Amino acid sequence: MSRISALVAERKRKYIKSIMFKTCLAILLIAIIMLTAASISFSNSVNKVLSDNLIRLHVIANSDSEEDQALKRDVRDAVIDFMQKRLENVTDLEQAKTIINDDIVQIEKIASEKVREYGKTYPVKAVLGKYPFPTKVYGDIALPAGNYQALRIIIGEGTGSNWWCVLFPPLCFVDVTHGTIPDSVKEDLKNSLTPEEYAIITSAENDGEIPVKVKFKIVEILQGSKIKFSGLISRIFGPQN
Repeated sequence: MSRISALVAERKRKYIKSIMFKTCLAILLIAIIMLTAASISFSNSVNKVLSDNLIRLHVIANSDSEEDQALKRDVRDAVIDFMQKRLENVTDLEQAKTIINDDIVQIEKIASEKVREYGKTYPVKAVLGKYPFPTKVYGDIALPAGNYQALRIIIGEGTGSNWWCVLFPPLCFVDVTHGTIPDSVKEDLKNSLTPEEYAIITSAENDGEIPVKVKFKIVEILQGSKIKFSGLISRIFGPQN
């Protein structure tokens, strides 16, 4: 075989290897894209269902100063104490929303009283609307990131760290620091959600399963990713020298 023939044969082998590599990589990228799309679709579907059945409480501090954060916690406690009484025995979401809307002025008044106790003149704004939340775990219940109905209370400039919980059904009113939620509260959740929806937000009982809070966190990362597959693919399959 002449030197030229050997060079041609070598180039041909390299070309075939390159094609095979790109084909395998393309299959892998397609699988990743399909898995990502399916995961995001799953998260969005679950979030819509939960958003339609839950109301969260979201308290935003004036700033991250130690005093403003302490004030935020006192406002939180005062509002939770008030809403616990107002939402007692309420099992209907629309009724809960009506009560919250009717009490907006009173909620602002309660929060403003705490502000004055601290010697501050911060304005307080309370609004019931839809707002974005990250993945959140309440004991052994996990909620995926997404937009949720929430009672938002903004103190002053509202630039400090925030705090949130589930106002309806009443997860705000229980201590979840020990990793579990009372059966009575879980029963409220079951009454507000379908069996399938309740199963989705409950952490896996089998140690061999991935807890849903981990699954939701993975989806949250995928949703926030700025990776552009098109740019990567164009680099891989662009003109070769």
